[in-house]
Amino acid sequence: MMSLFYHLKTLFLFTKSDIKTTVIPVSIFAAAAAPLASFERLPHLIFWVWLHVLQFDVSNQYLDPAEDAFNKPDRPIPSGRVTLRQTQILRWALVPICMVLSACYSTPVVWSTVLLCLLTYTYNELHLHAGHWITRNLNNAFGFASFELGATFVAGADANKMDSVGMLAVAISTGIFATTIQTQDFKDCDGDRRIGRQTLPIVLPQLARYSLLPILLTWSMALSVIWDLSALVAVPFLGLALLVALRFITMRDMRSDQVSFYIYNIWLSAAHSLPGYWRSCHGF
Repeated sequence: MMSLFYHLKTLFLFTKSDIKTTVIPVSIFAAAAAPLASFERLPHLIFWVWLHVLQFDVSNQYLDPAEDAFNKPDRPIPSGRVTLRQTQILRWALVPICMVLSACYSTPVVWSTVLLCLLTYTYNELHLHAGHWITRNLNNAFGFASFELGATFVAGADANKMDSVGMLAVAISTGIFATTIQTQDFKDCDGDRRIGRQTLPIVLPQLARYSLLPILLTWSMALSVIWDLSALVAVPFLGLALLVALRFITMRDMRSDQVSFYIYNIWLSAAHSLPGYWRSCHGF
């Protein structure tokens, strides 16, 4: 029993840093965009997202142990909980496991898994993460879109269909990720420099920070119009975007960047919930 808990904790530690940044926001998005068919569907949704995050994280962490040894020494490989060889075996075992899980729902969910696994491979094994920041950001954006497509199908009443609201929500979310993904890179700049990674905050640090102000405010205003927000909802939503942008501009140490990124994820989760707000207001 102790061995089982040890291994379960190891799996959790692979994904620990992405619970707040991926599992929760994507689950909120899918529940709002689908919309969630029933509360009984929620564990299915969360587990599907978490397992696919695990598939990505294991791939990422076994290829970059040097980065984690500097940035995140509590992760399973640098902390000595697993070996590189064990992690490599787990990495490739997770691909068919994810496929089988998705096949339990529908063909569209399987295709979402296929796309996500391919993007994981290009990002990690083909080292797109170390390439130009534009291609890196686009790969990340489409990767998140794959998460959201599959999760939205899983959350809905019919795992084979997605309505126009869900499709619009996925398209908008992809755009948000493509234009704001640099928020996750500020806190990792020291480690990224050590391994030669060319993220936007390293290549163009001033642009990376100051561009967030117009980008986040533009998205917030656009979403307020698209999802027909009342002033009572739109004003704090805009205020949160302003807070995130100003923090990244004025507070630049690693700890502050980490906190700013968590606040950004609160804004992102709020943005992800807006399709649900629109549905509740319009009875759709």
